[in-house]
Amino acid sequence: MHQNKITSIPPSIKGCSSLAELYMGNNLLSSIPADIGTLSKLGILDLHSNQLKEYPVGACNLKLSFLDLSNNSLSGLPAELGKMTTLRKLLLTGNPMRTLRSSLVSGPTTTLLKYLRSRLSSDEEASGSRSTPTKDDQIAAARRLSLSSKELDLSGLGVTSVPAAAWETSDVVKLDLSKNSIEDLPNELSLCSSLQSLVLSNNKIKRWPHTVVSSLPCLSSLKLDNNPLVEISSTDLVPLSKLEVLDLSGNASALPEPSAVSALPQLQELYLRRMKLHEFPNGLLGLKLLRILDLSQNHLTTVPEGIKNFTALIELDLSDNNITALPAELGLLEANLQVLKLDGNPLRSIRRTLLERGTKAVLKYLKEKLPSE
Repeated sequence: MHQNKITSIPPSIKGCSSLAELYMGNNLLSSIPADIGTLSKLGILDLHSNQLKEYPVGACNLKLSFLDLSNNSLSGLPAELGKMTTLRKLLLTGNPMRTLRSSLVSGPTTTLLKYLRSRLSSDEEASGSRSTPTKDDQIAAARRLSLSSKELDLSGLGVTSVPAAAWETSDVVKLDLSKNSIEDLPNELSLCSSLQSLVLSNNKIKRWPHTVVSSLPCLSSLKLDNNPLVEISSTDLVPLSKLEVLDLSGNASALPEPSAVSALPQLQELYLRRMKLHEFPNGLLGLKLLRILDLSQNHLTTVPEGIKNFTALIELDLSDNNITALPAELGLLEANLQVLKLDGNPLRSIRRTLLERGTKAVLKYLKEKLPSE
């Protein structure tokens, strides 16, 4: 019912008990009935570009994953909305908010919900805690949102195993399982044939998930940072020739041979923070398409002249290492390199005043040190 001239939603909508998605954007609604809060299966509610002056308290009983209230006439929100912990995305731009700071309106949804909960009286908050959605509720809400976005966010649920929703949700292109306590990946994840991005950060995975990741034909982004991985063999990366983004940060004990990464010719972003590296991995120099390289928080002392091979590089993070000098050849990357992070290094060959002038000034200085032809 998007983009009509509808002026009201009848209270009888409460009879639509199976309704999962409701799109009422670009209409003439000045209010919505509180009875809408009885629609227990409603997961997506789009009310953008109407004339709403308030969001009813009764509608805060919904278990939404997506709520669009942008471009209305809202001056505030009921504190009870903070109890809708299934909500993953709340859009509010284009409202004359007077009771909410602009940083809350434009910031993360979780931060806004937390603020709204803080405004509840202790009695209300106590009753809210009794109705806090279970993990199953949150997983179901995430699945509903994934129907339109093709992204399934199951992060921070505290689960110890991968929920079946991960492979039962069709056509998912991004799966976020970060910030859980997962130790192993089930073989059923191989069924996610459309999966392009797999986020496994901050879990308890000890063994490289070879069977699963090697059987995902579209996988282009893999994030395994901050897991207690024991070992990554040189052959584990071979099946991932289409990988464009790889994050292994914080897995120092599992560091593969640097040359193994050369098996990833399509790699564009590589993150190796906190890997206890003492030498620059020369095996990386063959990655011609690399655009972002993060080697921060290691123990590097030098940067090789071969750094000039990274002609596509736009961001290089070498912060918090033990680097005392930079090769003049780094200046040859001046054309594309936009961000060069060097903080936390005992650099002696470059004045601090020059470093403070930024990336372009440093690269120009280094380039001028090259011998003239």
